[in-house]
Amino acid sequence: MRIRSHRPRAVLAVVAAALLGVAGCDGSGGGSPSSHGSAGSRTSAKPAPLWNRSPRSVAAVGDSITRGFDACTVLSDCPEVSWATGTDTGVRSLAVRLLGREGAAERSWNYAVTGARMADLPGQMARAVAREPELVTVMVGANDACRSSVSAMTSVADFRADFQDAMATLREELPRTQVYVSSVPDLKRLWSEGRGNALGRQIWKLGICPSMLADADSLGTRATLRRGKVQDRVEQYNAVLGDVCAKDPRCRFDGGAVFGFRFGTDQLSHWDWFHPSKDGQARLAELAYRVVTARRPAG
Repeated sequence: MRIRSHRPRAVLAVVAAALLGVAGCDGSGGGSPSSHGSAGSRTSAKPAPLWNRSPRSVAAVGDSITRGFDACTVLSDCPEVSWATGTDTGVRSLAVRLLGREGAAERSWNYAVTGARMADLPGQMARAVAREPELVTVMVGANDACRSSVSAMTSVADFRADFQDAMATLREELPRTQVYVSSVPDLKRLWSEGRGNALGRQIWKLGICPSMLADADSLGTRATLRRGKVQDRVEQYNAVLGDVCAKDPRCRFDGGAVFGFRFGTDQLSHWDWFHPSKDGQARLAELAYRVVTARRPAG
């Protein structure tokens, strides 16, 4: 049995964040009536908004997609085209859109790791916390479904507990940092788009997402049922991401935007026909920017 040392802290952190949000203060003092003088001299300053649409620093955590895997060369990371923190002018990452190219180079950090699963997120989050970013981006979960078999997929309960641990790790040190959470992409859609490419199918045989991509040409009952189970698990993961994020007033889930995005061949890596290409990374950056800069959270 796995011991979840952060669960109590997760509850406390969420409650604390909610109280801070309701109070509209940052814990720096000046919240009592006496700090503003007499009733007749008080100002009517508005409380700071819960969500700042112009954060001044960005840290990214997650998996191979955030590392730009297979977007530039075969079976290699290419963080310069990352949707979250990349500096490539063709992608215009979220960090570039928020901070400008120079700002992104100086005040954005990428702690994602190719192959990472949700269980790895608390450790990545701890490294991100050290930078004290104003915004953290999260995109993880594909590798929890992309396992050697359906039975090896991460359970929904473990997925939830690990995400809660990661959020608790953040909130323990940075109660006011904002979080953008991406939904897990539609893996079945990626299979459907990429299966027509002979090179892609050969690359898939090297071990890329076997639970979904094994026997890529097969439309038989067993293969169809297997892919359906993987798809169901991805949808369950996305429900968890949305639920946990909704309990934190400084967290925004994309509302399923990435899952719902219809990746075409132009948005897929021409090395493996599964990971996003540079164009796909640019689309992910655009989706994230819309959520982060929206006046209201995604529905």
